[in-house]
Amino acid sequence: MNRTLLVFLLSVFYVFSLSAFAGNKSNNKLSALSVKGNVFVDADGQVVRLTGVSFSDPDKLEKEGHWNFEYFEEAKKWGCNVVRFPVHPYTWRYRGVENYTALLDDGVKWAAKAGLYVIIDWHSIGNMPEDKYPHFNYATNWNETVKFWSVIAERYKDNATVACYELFNEPTDQGRPLTWGNWRPLMEKLIDEIRQIDPQKICLVAGMDWAYLLDEVIDNPVNRPNVAYVTHPYPQKREQPWEDKWEADWGKVATRYPIVATELGFVGAGERGEHTPVVGDESYGKAIIGYFDKKGISYTIWCFDPDWSPAMIEDYKFTPSRQGRFFKKVLQKNK
Repeated sequence: MNRTLLVFLLSVFYVFSLSAFAGNKSNNKLSALSVKGNVFVDADGQVVRLTGVSFSDPDKLEKEGHWNFEYFEEAKKWGCNVVRFPVHPYTWRYRGVENYTALLDDGVKWAAKAGLYVIIDWHSIGNMPEDKYPHFNYATNWNETVKFWSVIAERYKDNATVACYELFNEPTDQGRPLTWGNWRPLMEKLIDEIRQIDPQKICLVAGMDWAYLLDEVIDNPVNRPNVAYVTHPYPQKREQPWEDKWEADWGKVATRYPIVATELGFVGAGERGEHTPVVGDESYGKAIIGYFDKKGISYTIWCFDPDWSPAMIEDYKFTPSRQGRFFKKVLQKNK
């Protein structure tokens, strides 16, 4: 082969390789999201509605041998554009910062590869100001919560795959008074701590009554930019008909600010995993999705795991459960 032909072929190969690399990079790179009015937008100003699933704790999945790309790939096949990582304070504490952040790094990498946004959730339940929690898994305190978010913010401040920081999973009084009037300023203080490190990420603030009620938000919103609100509207939080109650309890907020229902789902009466407040059926599924669609509300369905109720899958072959069959069709229609 003469030298001129060899140089030409190498040039063609080099250009092709760069093009292929650029194409892969473009296909997998997610655009950073922000709040604009009552919606999320990407860097080009296009509206993005987040619809996906909540995983179980990455610690659990890793112990059982399922914290891997296949898990993320399957969520994408189900039609998701976002997945939620619930990090329990107890598992964060006993695994340790270095080991747990290694799990999160892998998850964020796999999410990016699958084209999925990530919500990182500090999965505490209880009354943090009064130091009351229903179980040791959820027990935390202000200093640990600030430290957790400081670590997360430093690690993912420039990573667009991580779309949202869900500051505290489910505030609930636990026998001691906890009101929006004292919860809102605490969340503002926490956002200020995060913003010192990461001024850009969307912060998700949960409502009262186990992250359900947002009825005071319009009159008394979180006084910080780039904030959205969280509700967990499980079926038995209110009796049917639901829609008017949802509107009064949290839905009206969607006219002014983005809402993400980071947990919802149902289990039929008498079925595996039945417990209050998740007992419901497809009539609830149709009602809640119809309401979300009408209001443009984002959501992550609980839970893409065979053990944590209400479960979306029966096994790690990803056999859909009853609610899994229903919501898989819904998610795939969103593609």
